[in-house]
Amino acid sequence: DPEMAELVTMFVSELADRRTAIASAMETRRVDDLKRLAHQLRGSSASYGLKPLGDVAGRLEDAIKQLQATDTPNLESVRTQVDELIEMCDRATG
Repeated sequence: DPEMAELVTMFVSELADRRTAIASAMETRRVDDLKRLAHQLRGSSASYGLKPLGDVAGRLEDAIKQLQATDTPNLESVRTQVDELIEMCDRATG
């Protein structure tokens, strides 16, 4: 479907901006922003047939939720998931 292909192309072209926003949220320790970005990417990736990307975003979102449930949240504990998501975005746009 040409229309769907155009939408997927547009989605992938926006991944660089999303990647930058995710990296920035991690570096500036904006946990709520990081969770929101992961949540959005989780949902939209599935809509565009990019399930592996959505799965990685989902793992990050779930890890942040667990982190927020602790008495002493340590954002560095989700660094691996953040790095994996950034790498997936880079591969999709590369």
